[in-house]
Amino acid sequence: MAHLTTGTWNLDASHSEIGMTVRHAGISKVRAIFEEADATLTVSEGDVATLDASVKANSFNSKNADRDGHVRGEDFLDAENHPELTFKADSITASGEEFEITGDLTIRGVTKTVTFEVEFGGQAVDPFGATRAGFSANTVISRKEFGLTWNASLEAGGVLVGDKVSIDLEAAFVLAQ
Repeated sequence: MAHLTTGTWNLDASHSEIGMTVRHAGISKVRAIFEEADATLTVSEGDVATLDASVKANSFNSKNADRDGHVRGEDFLDAENHPELTFKADSITASGEEFEITGDLTIRGVTKTVTFEVEFGGQAVDPFGATRAGFSANTVISRKEFGLTWNASLEAGGVLVGDKVSIDLEAAFVLAQ
């Protein structure tokens, strides 16, 4: 897989960002990140790989406390009853430095198959001897397909929260010793 060393790779959360963007009031976009995430990428001989990832729903941060509380609440993520969003890859196909990862994304207890478009940033050994790899990835989902249907009508027409959510990842992994 993208010329990665075989072994188990763990997400370096301090050098990664799990973000999302959604249209707000039909005129602008709101961006947010999930501050707590974990992932394991296992690469075996023949470039066969598996990926398991999770993010804590309560770590949603859009830099607005009221909105964050609303999104973490029952109208959206329902973090109390669904504390994690998860992704488990079942297919990773490479074409040079770019590839696709398809798997099951679970949000609020609803699981749908999604495909991330992924760009491999490279692999290197850092000054401390750790082997690192970086990736950028993106997918767009329909929030309604995951049961996230809360909305409010706008006076001028349309709705407050768009349906399409872009999930954007900047992920750094470290090879386990």
